[in-house]
Amino acid sequence: MTNKTEDIFPRIKSGTRQGLIKGWKGLIWLLKIIIPISFATTLLVHFGIIYKLDFLLTPVMTWLSLPASAALVLIIGIFTGIYGTVAALWAMPFSMEHMILIAIFNLISHNLIQESIVQGNSGLNSVFAAFFRLFMALVVTFICAKIMGITPETGGAIGAGTFVQETKPFTVMLKHWGWGTFKLIVQIFCIIMPLMVILELAKVFNIITIITKIASPVLSVMGLNRSTGMLWLTASIFGLAYGAAVIVEETQSNEYEKEDLTKLHLSIGVNHSMIEDPALFLPLGLPIFWLWIPRLIAAIIVTWMYSVFLSARRRYAKRACHKKLCDH
Repeated sequence: MTNKTEDIFPRIKSGTRQGLIKGWKGLIWLLKIIIPISFATTLLVHFGIIYKLDFLLTPVMTWLSLPASAALVLIIGIFTGIYGTVAALWAMPFSMEHMILIAIFNLISHNLIQESIVQGNSGLNSVFAAFFRLFMALVVTFICAKIMGITPETGGAIGAGTFVQETKPFTVMLKHWGWGTFKLIVQIFCIIMPLMVILELAKVFNIITIITKIASPVLSVMGLNRSTGMLWLTASIFGLAYGAAVIVEETQSNEYEKEDLTKLHLSIGVNHSMIEDPALFLPLGLPIFWLWIPRLIAAIIVTWMYSVFLSARRRYAKRACHKKLCDH
């Protein structure tokens, strides 16, 4: 008993240490993104530059029930990830409803280039992966906007015709940005650090393997093959970027059915990093439901639709083969 206890504490210490190190590295990486992007976005807002793009962006954003200025935030998220989206949302005065739609869009289509490459190296064409996620982000955001009854003017649209530019002196704006960004970083720090420690401890004590076995029935409900459980769990917890090494190594060192991998990638392309990414929006006050549920439902629907497509294609192939045999 004593030996087991003596063995546990070093493992807890090691896991905690690794979690804190990874959390700190993640925070430094976050600072490199949040500070310049939030400052640049604040400047664009302060000088009214972003609002002059309304005439170019309004048609596309209107379809998504968003003001034209939201395009900047969506683009930032696509190329930089969730941290960039959060930083931009903090700097721009969007309504709560519009922030929800922006969060839904970028939770699906964030960090598109890097994560599509990960999917390309682990079973799905990278170009298709990128376009699929972008398409799903548009569709899911559009549907959520209709369900919620949101329009570009909901809560007060931000645009050239409706937005009254602040006349604060530059130094006042700078102080406001600095203090606001500092509070945001502290809040995110309080989320990331304990989260990374918990995840590392889960790896040290092989809890992830146990959870994978428990999650097997859930995988069936989602339309996924149980053999892809570890890959799904890795993407769901760590995301495509942080879990890239595990996902790529696992798919290249083990043989999976092509159809099973495709279904997996369609699912995790829409719904991955289910803990950290949505949690980063919580400091902004966004409702938990819209941060988790729409992506999950969309991932289930897409996977089952693909399964139906595969089944229909097999039936068609059998009929075509049978017809050829009858002709002969």
